[in-house]
Amino acid sequence: MNEKIALFGAGGKMGVRLSKNLQNSGYRVSHIEPGAFGRQRLKDELGIECVDVDAALDNVDVVILAVPDTLIGKLSHEISPKLRAGTMVMTLDAAAPFAGHLPDRKDLTYFVAHPCHPTIFNDETTQEARRDFFGGGAAKQSITSALMQGPDEAFDLGEAVAKVIYAPILRSYRLTVDQMAILEPGLSETVCATLLDVMREAMDETVKRGVPEQCARDFLLGHMNILAAVIFKEIPGAFSDACNKAITFGKPRLMRDDWLKVFDRDEIAESIRRIT
Repeated sequence: MNEKIALFGAGGKMGVRLSKNLQNSGYRVSHIEPGAFGRQRLKDELGIECVDVDAALDNVDVVILAVPDTLIGKLSHEISPKLRAGTMVMTLDAAAPFAGHLPDRKDLTYFVAHPCHPTIFNDETTQEARRDFFGGGAAKQSITSALMQGPDEAFDLGEAVAKVIYAPILRSYRLTVDQMAILEPGLSETVCATLLDVMREAMDETVKRGVPEQCARDFLLGHMNILAAVIFKEIPGAFSDACNKAITFGKPRLMRDDWLKVFDRDEIAESIRRIT
């Protein structure tokens, strides 16, 4: 483990997390951050000095683009002429690669790595880990990875880097870029985030109708816990007849009949187009 890594966006919210995990990893890491605030944060929090782009890309093995989806296309095309054949370009989300925003260079390796985040059902024992909702710090999380293009043996390097930047790791899954796009934005954002936002709106509505706010919060979050445990078979159990009837009549009231079409490839592509 002596590969050289160039980390773009090193001083951003995600970049600092990666920078911290890459310290003392055995990789030789060059940090690139255009913002003065980000550069100062890296220096103050981690003792890291940033370098210029040319120095970072000199004989680099892996380039990690820890920048917003909307910048992936522009940045990757800017640095592409500076990359030697065989270099791995790693993105942290499938959106831009899925949308075709990476340069058309068949001699580069394109790798995508994205975290699952710590699951709500876990065996963490420390307060720090239990409060690490994002992952990449104290709580274990699973990761997903895809080798979009490049030799198959390159997957091992990409996965090894991903396991470092997202550590500590629970499980690691190898997927395709299309499968990763189904997971996000499809499953995690279009479905999960939307329905959770609806649940928050529903909680706020119960408060407007007279239920004390803390009571409504405790009631909802407590029921989310036990209902999810049953639905996802974390524990043996079954819903009451009353609950099953509420679901039977509630689902058509809340959901369109064709809602599963959000997973159709053209729907995923349109969602990614809006994102990127």
